[in-house]
Amino acid sequence: MSYDCSWLGDVLPSERVSVGESARESHAGDWGTPEHRRVTPDAVVWPESTAEVAAVLEEANARGVPVTPYAAGTSLEGNATPAFAGVSLDLSRMNEILEIRPDDFQVDVEPGVLGGDVDEAVAEHGLFFPPLPSSGDISTIGGMIANDASGMGTVRYGEVADWVLELEVVLADGSVITTGSKAVKTSSGYNLKNLLVGSEGTLGVVTRATLELSGIPEQVRGGRAIFPTLEDASEAVFDAVRSGVDVAKIELVDRVSAEMANEYLGLDLPDAPMTFLEFHANHGIEEEIDFCRTIFEAHDLERFEIADEEEEMDDLWRARKELAYAVRSYDPDRRPLHPGDVTVPISAYPEIIRYAKELSAEHDLVVPCFGHAGDGNLHYSVLVDPSDADEVARGEQLYGAVVERAIELGGTATGEHGVGQGKRAYLEAEHGAASVEAMRAIKAALDPNDVLNPGKMFPETEGGGRVRLDSGGSSREKR
Repeated sequence: MSYDCSWLGDVLPSERVSVGESARESHAGDWGTPEHRRVTPDAVVWPESTAEVAAVLEEANARGVPVTPYAAGTSLEGNATPAFAGVSLDLSRMNEILEIRPDDFQVDVEPGVLGGDVDEAVAEHGLFFPPLPSSGDISTIGGMIANDASGMGTVRYGEVADWVLELEVVLADGSVITTGSKAVKTSSGYNLKNLLVGSEGTLGVVTRATLELSGIPEQVRGGRAIFPTLEDASEAVFDAVRSGVDVAKIELVDRVSAEMANEYLGLDLPDAPMTFLEFHANHGIEEEIDFCRTIFEAHDLERFEIADEEEEMDDLWRARKELAYAVRSYDPDRRPLHPGDVTVPISAYPEIIRYAKELSAEHDLVVPCFGHAGDGNLHYSVLVDPSDADEVARGEQLYGAVVERAIELGGTATGEHGVGQGKRAYLEAEHGAASVEAMRAIKAALDPNDVLNPGKMFPETEGGGRVRLDSGGSSREKR
């Protein structure tokens, strides 16, 4: 259904409200939204302050009009695109770095700031924001907070939630709250900050964030390790993490992924499974590199290469950072079904990779596997011919089986991409019905009219139809 959004002209200047087809279509999907899930909003707005966000939400809530927060559009599970039309709330113009406090290792930013711009701004103070995801240069801080993003440095630095100190948030009714504090710890009251991080815009809209920073390490070295088999490589990663190797990044790339990167970027990566590594230290980095090499040698290590120049190291990481594009362009007759993003306990990492590859052979489908191996995160894609119904069905079965196996191993359906629309079906399997009911109760308490990013998270929205929650979170009717 469509919604009357004519009232937006009374809330924002007309030049920051659009009902034009081009603007609306550009907000109907994101990087990971398949064509059949694209929903065009009725209007797009570009607020430039907390007060304007609050005004839009207050009026939308009073009218029961859905509002979907949006910024860079780099999400992979339809998190920031509408499920039921309404208003697309584009926060990309709220892109100011408000204050840097180097003595406190802190920065205050608006939600539309790109992650790369934060690093560039604080670098002159010898600081950086450690948990940036691989897409940090093109994704916004608000989106990272909404999805609780993480990246290649998670094995050492943790995820975005670990570096958020304070948030200013507009709730569904337009009221503004501040949660958390600029102190590095607090035990005061409910931890609303951590509840809002990762809520994907379903509980509130972040309009300001205080982020913690870290000093840029004096020593940074990177390289790669080549193994004869994928099992050797995954076992080596597990052994290195278990043994306490102080590695900042440790990424796994299988043979198929290496082939794709070579073809897409014109590289000459070895035709073999490998890990990409990066070490950070202020002193003693060579000892840590030697420790890692020793661990890897117990797993039939073929080559262990450390880059001598920064440019050489940048070329190395380019192959990993652009793998998602390489997978998409590999075969013009096939497309990846969904962006796989499971995470398991590190001891189960070799098992989940082994399982994915067994299914690949069983179903006769190409399944490149790569990911943030050091924290147990596996990215995998299932390539299918979209015109072949049988192949698509086999691909969907394979994709779902890997997710289910990850949950069985004590892991999660999504390590960093969020639930959005793509992972709703797995929420109860991972958390249990009672936990999901508690989540619904929280949603109902903070957004009783279900106007904030409806159609995300909860499995009952899988088949379409907007969910209406009562104050107790137990009565739901689709409309």
